[in-house]
Amino acid sequence: MYLEKKLLKQLLISTVLYFTYNSIAYSDHTELMDLSVEDLLNIDVISVAKKEKSLNDSPAAIYVISQDDIRHIGATSIPEALRLAPGIDVARIDANKWAVSARGFNGRFANKLLVLIDGRNTYTRAFSGVYWENQDVMMEDVERIEVIRGPGATLWGANAVNGVINIITKHSADTQGGLLVAGGGTEEQGFGAFRYGGKLNVDTTARIYIKGFKRDEYTHQTGGEAGDDWDKVQGGFRMDSQLSPQDTLTIQGDAYRSKINQITTSAQILPPYQSNFNETIDSFAGNLLIRQQHTFSSTSDYSFQVFYDFYNRDEDFIEEDRHVIDVDLQHRFALLDWYDIVWG
Repeated sequence: MYLEKKLLKQLLISTVLYFTYNSIAYSDHTELMDLSVEDLLNIDVISVAKKEKSLNDSPAAIYVISQDDIRHIGATSIPEALRLAPGIDVARIDANKWAVSARGFNGRFANKLLVLIDGRNTYTRAFSGVYWENQDVMMEDVERIEVIRGPGATLWGANAVNGVINIITKHSADTQGGLLVAGGGTEEQGFGAFRYGGKLNVDTTARIYIKGFKRDEYTHQTGGEAGDDWDKVQGGFRMDSQLSPQDTLTIQGDAYRSKINQITTSAQILPPYQSNFNETIDSFAGNLLIRQQHTFSSTSDYSFQVFYDFYNRDEDFIEEDRHVIDVDLQHRFALLDWYDIVWG
């Protein structure tokens, strides 16, 4: 009996370490050895309920990509990091374009996957999907990427038909001091990033960053150049303030400019009925997000968020100029200790 209980405990420890490596509340996994079987089942993990729940009560298919995972594979972009998540199909079309989807039906213009960066929706009205070449953060500042596979529209809203990808960056208090990253090679011809964080006062921390890169073009199987090299410069900031024991405030923003080269095909009347030509896409964009959170109790809280996002994308056949203002209010409270009510 003792041996069976010991084997069961070891099995539970292995299961918890596998599924909660990046999201458990304990900094040292050796502390799990001191827990009882009952405690192991009650460890809190991040789930689709938008709050911490025990591993035993989490019903969703969720995978967490940590900062350690990103660093170990050397990912230089969000799509590269998403290749770690099971059930997510990530295909690279050329040097500057990706196709990302969940549950199959992949394509560059896949439109049934909700992608959030710190709560900001990256949805574009052009095709109800994501321009992955436009979405970027300083990879060293990513705390985790939560990947939820399966329908999530009830809780997360529109576009979450096949899943949700939530990219969460670190609190500014966790990025104090300076960080300089630089490198180069044959494909990543040159890249660099600089970030600096500091305290504005006792209750407020902030950081700023700037990054850029130049990436080489691909080569066709025939040996010819693909003409899809590109470069990008991006900068931004984040400020976090503890207004009171119950209230927090976050303000953050980003801006970028990129030049993307590609080969464009156009139809024509005479044979060979199409022509190919080099094209440069000039794109620039920016966003600003403000989020305030208030905690009433351990079972009740609300968050109010507003963000402004714009981008301009100038291609040969179309020029997009999009401006989005999004306002979101969400309140969560417990009812009769049986139900968790989320409305907004």
